[in-house]
Order: sequence, then structure tokens, then C-alpha cells
Amino acid sequence: MAVESPRGAELRGAAADADTAETTEVTAAAGATAAGIGEARDTPGGREPETGSADSPETLSGTAGNGGAAETADDGTQEGGTSGEKGGGATAAAPDAAAQGPLGRRIAFWIGARANGTWARIRRHPIFTVIIATAALLRVVAMVGYQPAMFFNDSFDYLHVAMGLYPHPLRPDGYSFLLWSLKPFHSFALVAAVQHLMGLSMGVMIYALLRRKFGLPGWGAALATVPVLFDAYQIQLEHLVLSDTTFTFLVMCAVTLLLWHDRPSWKIALAVGLIIGFSWLTRSVGAPVLLGVLVFMLIRRMGWRTMVITAAACALPVLSYMTWYKVDSGKFAITESNGIFLYARVYKFADCHKMHGLPVSEYPLCTEPVNRLPNSQDGIWNAASPFNRFPGTRFSPENNKLGNDFAKRAIVGQPGPYLKVVAHDFFRVFRWDRTVFPDKATYSQYEFGKKSNALPDWRMDADSTASGEARAYEHGDARTRVIEPFGGVMRGYQDVFYLRGTMLGGVLLLGLGGMVALWRRFGGEALLPWTLATGLLLAPAATAEFDYRYVLPAVPLAALAAGMAFTPEVRHRLDGWWRRLRGRPGPGGSLEVPSEPVGRKVPEVTAG
Repeated sequence: MAVESPRGAELRGAAADADTAETTEVTAAAGATAAGIGEARDTPGGREPETGSADSPETLSGTAGNGGAAETADDGTQEGGTSGEKGGGATAAAPDAAAQGPLGRRIAFWIGARANGTWARIRRHPIFTVIIATAALLRVVAMVGYQPAMFFNDSFDYLHVAMGLYPHPLRPDGYSFLLWSLKPFHSFALVAAVQHLMGLSMGVMIYALLRRKFGLPGWGAALATVPVLFDAYQIQLEHLVLSDTTFTFLVMCAVTLLLWHDRPSWKIALAVGLIIGFSWLTRSVGAPVLLGVLVFMLIRRMGWRTMVITAAACALPVLSYMTWYKVDSGKFAITESNGIFLYARVYKFADCHKMHGLPVSEYPLCTEPVNRLPNSQDGIWNAASPFNRFPGTRFSPENNKLGNDFAKRAIVGQPGPYLKVVAHDFFRVFRWDRTVFPDKATYSQYEFGKKSNALPDWRMDADSTASGEARAYEHGDARTRVIEPFGGVMRGYQDVFYLRGTMLGGVLLLGLGGMVALWRRFGGEALLPWTLATGLLLAPAATAEFDYRYVLPAVPLAALAAGMAFTPEVRHRLDGWWRRLRGRPGPGGSLEVPSEPVGRKVPEVTAG
């Protein structure tokens, strides 16, 4: 069983006591203001209205259900103006509420309490409030400047499935399900808005974990959200009709749930498993996410029951999808593309002269070095792709099987060249300069442009084209319209404000440093986001090829792990190491836990 650090127990004890005092005080104060009581008497839980008000029970119940109207500030003081002040809280928002009858009074109180609570939260988290508001404003500018949304080549495959659901052979349908669920609104702008909200939510998750769970100061937790909330390429990715933002959001939800609970219940394990399962169906790289989560659970000794529930819950949507795929296509699978993408990985180095026992049926996949195309993905998408030497469709079960077998023979026969190309693409992530890759046409789709291209007219099937389906989904012209000067603002912003690869490397090193300090516990809780971030960067390099859009899903996880490197426990460990290194006496190996919980104390009530 994993042992919680003394400092962690101290922090959680303080937070619990503060929250208890806060809730009691706010509830009593809200009851007084709602009932219009002019006088109140002191009680152990705060100021309580005098008895005799018929509306008091209802008002108190409403307060508990809608959350506190005041919060504890960073220094432990109460804020929000509802701490028993005469005429404050909801009454200030609706001075004539008493004349409106019981229903009007409750509605006025609810509105006032919500407004008061929001203002209290803003005062409690001023730095993060400025950051999240600015990030939201940037996303609004992007939505106004590029209407209704932006498109990538892959967008139209997802859209084609959403227009008539079927299991796609190239990529799983998770994102298409989202498009399908929003189809009745006929608005790509709504799709973009939902994805921008996902991006903002990831920042909120990072801040909440670091601030409330791991004890960072407000400015430190807010700083960790900047790489996610202010990166121009992240904002542009959210504005694209693509699966990456949805996938990242789902992974962050699973990580947040798991880290928020030291010993997750079966319900939490069930939720985590389902979320990972849906992320797997959004992008195939969700499979390694499940592996990383299970390993983390094993190291943290969360119990076999929790691990089994998580794995079973993840398998539920995945197996259901695979069953649907078998009914439709006759094969129990998620896609028919894993072998073809793996072939793209080995395309640049595979030497058929070094592959013993190569079947004759795979000879067409051999390419001499002098005839190879510039990029690994050219082995699939280029008109000169070796797969075009076979009859039928490119992503067929037969081609997938041939590509998979050929790639495995190349990796086994040439492990050195394989590791070399994987390392090359992995370390490309950390370059300072962002160069045009893999080609200008593809790279331009990752940027806010001065003008938009016409929607493609390639055929999606015998009855539809890409542009036609986009117009049908939008119920109108779906081509991206660039609106100035808002488009120009985003282009100028993107030229300067983005996370360079070297910066991302520094963020990962910060997280690794915090894990080293807790090496006896395998890095502590930071092990989960750090390993997932590294794995999401490594997976494309090992199975396909580097691409800029594959980098961004790792950023929220890396930022979270870096923030966790500054928790009180890590700082205490590093301080102890520094003292021993300099030969100075320091505190003991463990943090001293106070005999009484830290925080606001509630007077004890004796039985009358």
C-alpha cells in the first residue's frame, strides 16, 4: 500500500478544515440575508438567523444545493460579502426581493448568490482569472476571424462518417460520433466552439489539480496553464475540424479523475476506463494510454479490483465498436490501417536484401534507396507509393496485412536503422525552429492563413464529394471565410506566441526533475502525466512519422507534470538534498505533522 507523504496529509487536512468552516459560515449567512432578518445571533457555525422564519429552511436548502457564495481566500480569510453582513449577499442583488413573494425571493437570492460566488472566486484566483479570460478572448478572436471553422485533409473523412455512420477502415470513428451528435445544429462554428471550450477546460483541470490537490500557490498553478492556453498552434488546432483536441481533452479528464483521488472508488475506476476507451476510439494512440494508466495503478498499489474495473470499462466501448466493425466488414478490428502506417515507418530504411524469407507477394513493397521518396508518409500518400502497385483500394485488408508483415520483417532484420529513424523523429520534437514539414501544402493547414482555399471536390464515395458533404452539414457555404482585422490579429499572434520544441523539452525536464526527488516512490503522482506525455511523443515516431499536430496532445500532460515538480513535498526533498550536499544540518527526513489540523477551527459544541 502506498504511503501518503506527511506534507500531503497536512495540506489536505488544512483544506478540509477550511472548507468545512467556509461552508458552515456561508450557509448560515445566506439564510439570514434571504429571509430578510435584521438581527442574527452567533453560533458555533457562524451567524444564524433568528427562529420563526417560515422561509429559512427552504433558503438554506437552496444554498447547499447551489454551492457557497463565498470562498476562502489564499490567506485563509473569508471573501464574498456573505459572512453575516446585514443586507449583503442576495439581498444586495435584489433589494426588493421580500415584496416579490416566496418564489421571487428564492429566484432573486439564487441569482445574487451565484453572482456573489463568482465574484468571490475571481477575487480568490485573480491571476488565473486574467489568464483564462485572456485565453477565452483569443479564441473568440479566432472564431470571428475564421468562420465558421478551419479544415484539414483528414477533416472530410471524419465528416463523411458523420453524414452516414459506418466503421471507417483508416481511422476510428470516435470524433465522427461527436460531429454526428452536433449535426442537427448544422454549424461548424458550434463544433469549433465546443473544441475551444475543451481547450479552456484543460487549463482549468491543470490549475485545479496543482492548486487544490498538490498545494501550489495560485501564481504557480496559473503559470503551468500558459503553454496550453496561450499557444497559438493549440488555438488553431482547436479551430480545425480534427480529432486531436477531443482526444487530448478525454485523456486529461481521465488523468484528472485519477490524480484527484488517492484511492479511487470503483465508480471512479469505471469512469476512467470508459473515458480511456472513448479516447482510444478517437485516436488509436489511446491504446498506450490504457497501458500507462494500468502501470501507474500497479505502482501506486491501487488494487487489482480497481485495475480490473478500469480495463473492463475501457474494453466495453472498444469491443462494442470492434463488433460493429465485424458486422460491417467481416473482421474483428478497429481499423485496417495499422500495418500500412507501420510500413510508412520502415519505408525510409527497409532493405529487402537484408530481409530473409520475404514472400514473393511482398516484393512490390521493396524500393531501392535511389528511388525512395523524401518522407516516410510518401510511402502511403504519394502517387508513386508502392501500394499503388497492388489492385483495389489502398486501405484494404489484404494491403494492411502485407504492409504489417513487411514492416515487422524490416524492423527485426534492421533494428539499428529502425531505432535511428525513431530517435530522429522523436528528437525533432525539441528543435527550436519550426520548419516547414512534411511539405508546404500540409504545413500551411496548421496556420492561420491570409486567405482560405476552396473546399476539395474529391469523391468520398459514388454519391458524394467532400465539399458537398460540408455544405450539407452546414446547410450553406462551409468554406472558411477570413474576416479582417481579426484574422490578421491571429496571424500576428501566431508568429510570436507559441511553444517552441526546446521549451517543451525544458518542461519535460522540469517534470523529470520533480520525479527524481521522489525516486523512492517511482516519481510520485507525476509519473502518470509525465510518462503519458513522453509516450504520446514517442508513439508517432515509432509507428508512423513525426507530425506537428501529434506534438500538441502531450503539452497539457507535460505542463501538469512540470507543475507537480514544485509541490511542497518535492521542495522539501530537494532542500534536504541541498543541505546535505553543503554539509549543513537540516530538518529530519520527514515533515513534522502538527498535532492539530491546520486551518480555521470551529468551536466545540457541548451537549446541552
